[in-house]
Amino acid sequence: MAKLSDIIESYINRIIEMEKSDSIEIQRNILAQQFNCAPSQINYVLATRFSNDKGYIIESRRGGGGYVRIFKIKTNPNRHIEKILKDTIGDSLTKAQSESILKNLFNEKIINERELNIMLRVLSDRTLGKIYHEDRNMIRADLMKEMLLVLI
Repeated sequence: MAKLSDIIESYINRIIEMEKSDSIEIQRNILAQQFNCAPSQINYVLATRFSNDKGYIIESRRGGGGYVRIFKIKTNPNRHIEKILKDTIGDSLTKAQSESILKNLFNEKIINERELNIMLRVLSDRTLGKIYHEDRNMIRADLMKEMLLVLI
């Protein structure tokens, strides 16, 4: 059975597809009522499933007439990669973060399936497993940056 976060993400994605617009506007409280959950659950989904590295920008206003606007980023591939390099990858990158970035690049058709699989393998814990845990995430960030620079 799907988790509530997955269901909310799917619902928001369907709205984005149906609207065929650069952005959608939703009300956090109404969405929370619809899914019988706390507004913080909606915040969690927005923060983890609709982040910059996944190709989205979130704008929100809290309060009675509050709203959340979700913008789907439409840029050329090089600018998208440059934004990831500048805003998303710091000195350290977890396996989950790297997978999220690469899956977004694949979904946006910036990389193909073969490139996705190669990059996932290079950044995997299996490949980096013999390196001390904290150093592993620093090396993963450096490797990701180098691979993305090759794509530009």
